[in-house]
Amino acid sequence: MLKSFVHYYKPHWKLFLFDMVCALVAACCDLMYPVVSRNIINTYIPDKNLRLILTWCAMLLLIYIVQTIMQYFMQYQGHVVGVRMQADMRRDVFNHLQKLPFSYFDEHKTGVIMSRIINDLMDISEFAHHGPEDLFISLVTIVGSFIILCTINIPLTLITFAVLPFLVLFIVKKRTAMTLAFRKTRVEIAEVNASLENSIAGVRVSRAFSGENEETKKFAQNNQRYVTVREGSYRVMAEFFSGTNFLTSLMNVVILSGGGYCVYRGFINVGDMVAYMLFINMFVNPIKKLIQFVEMFQNAITGYSRFKELMDEAPEKESTGAVELGDVRGNITFENVTFQYNEGKEVLSDISLTFPESKMVAIVGPSGGGKTTLCHLIPRFYEISGGTISIDGHDIRNVTRSSLRQKIGIVQQDVFLFTGTIYDNIAYGKLGSSREEVIEAAKKANIHDYIMSLPEGYETYVGERGVKLSGGQKQRISIARVFLKNPPILILDEATSALDNVTENYIQDSLDELCKNRTTIVVAHRLSTIKNADEIIVMDRDGIKERGTHTELLANDNGIYRELYEAQFARI
Repeated sequence: MLKSFVHYYKPHWKLFLFDMVCALVAACCDLMYPVVSRNIINTYIPDKNLRLILTWCAMLLLIYIVQTIMQYFMQYQGHVVGVRMQADMRRDVFNHLQKLPFSYFDEHKTGVIMSRIINDLMDISEFAHHGPEDLFISLVTIVGSFIILCTINIPLTLITFAVLPFLVLFIVKKRTAMTLAFRKTRVEIAEVNASLENSIAGVRVSRAFSGENEETKKFAQNNQRYVTVREGSYRVMAEFFSGTNFLTSLMNVVILSGGGYCVYRGFINVGDMVAYMLFINMFVNPIKKLIQFVEMFQNAITGYSRFKELMDEAPEKESTGAVELGDVRGNITFENVTFQYNEGKEVLSDISLTFPESKMVAIVGPSGGGKTTLCHLIPRFYEISGGTISIDGHDIRNVTRSSLRQKIGIVQQDVFLFTGTIYDNIAYGKLGSSREEVIEAAKKANIHDYIMSLPEGYETYVGERGVKLSGGQKQRISIARVFLKNPPILILDEATSALDNVTENYIQDSLDELCKNRTTIVVAHRLSTIKNADEIIVMDRDGIKERGTHTELLANDNGIYRELYEAQFARI
């Protein structure tokens, strides 16, 4: 893990090295004050040498000016290193997310994923800067202090530093407890984020069902769990900091008693005693920095381990020797296809069927029959458990996902629009397209006139997830997006089921235009929209039950399709 973390320093090694040089100079500047003070007290004051006293005071002032400059660069450039590393990690994890299979997002909450990308990486960024810097300064100060103090009085120095092993043992003992406490905190704050994201996204539903109190209750429960875990971590931190503070304070007691005895016996003079006191006070700060380093390290290592867990998730892999899918006519064949989610019950079992080139095939049946799942297998959103799916004779596992998905257009019931303008959302269908192409696609989708009636036209912002638009308007924008893509294969997954009949009829013309000269697969509950399909396939949990044209299926008195049709139109 440490090796992979250090890898992120490499692009910024020059800036990091400069930061460490500044830290070295700043630490050396700190060591000068006790030495100069000792010489002034022991030599220059008794000799009444005012010129040397003033000269060394001026030198100290110059040293502190240099130290100030070094600290400025440490604070500025050091943080720059940290934030750039954080940006690199966020880039890598975002790019990795784009390659993860859909099953990962099915099993993980959006809020938890966001917490790993934002909160965890923030602590990693702080450690990336302060961690090595604090550790380096502390070691230079401690080692430098030890060497200088040994030149004054070795026995007293050894007695003073004898406290250090107890401090190290205490830190090691508390480290495990802190690691567990901080990991639990990370998990709980991720759950709070997930609960918050879910409540905000569903605010309209909760308001519609007067569920504000229920949402508040659920959030309060998650929030209280976080508070409980955080309180536990603070207890461990309190033990850690109070214990280490006592041990560092003990060093002052040791030097005061031991140094006083040495002065009394004549082993050292008053100037040496003052130098000892100054060094020990300066020595305590690096130890406290080391303690802070441990805290930052625990935060960072916990966050980085969660970051690595995400990065270690297996991405979608291309088959060995996968090729680009070239021109497609659109003949799709399922041969004995089986599929199941995560070793669970089979959703599809031994399915064999064909979607002919440039024909419309509709799939209907009760909910839970695997209709949408079947459609998701064609663009390889999920991998089949057995059998073969081929397009124009090419096994889809032997072609690259990117080239496969470029040939498929999907219009779903739940339309997702990105935060941005109408133009941006339509243009997403074919990145790099011209404005004329976007407008032409909007015209084909019968949305151009509406867009032009808006004050800002195509530059109108749609709001988060298109909240400022009606369901019909969002659906037509999604249709325009597919028109712009112009794929040879089209999947309409309950494309109009969320719309009212008037809006559906209006959009149906756009869909009919979109389906021309394409292999079209339609998943529909409203059977009136698929009467003209070239073939209708009826599916339930046990697989394909019926297939034929609308007329042929209605002729079967005991058929599932006829039962669905009559039940649907009996309600009208």
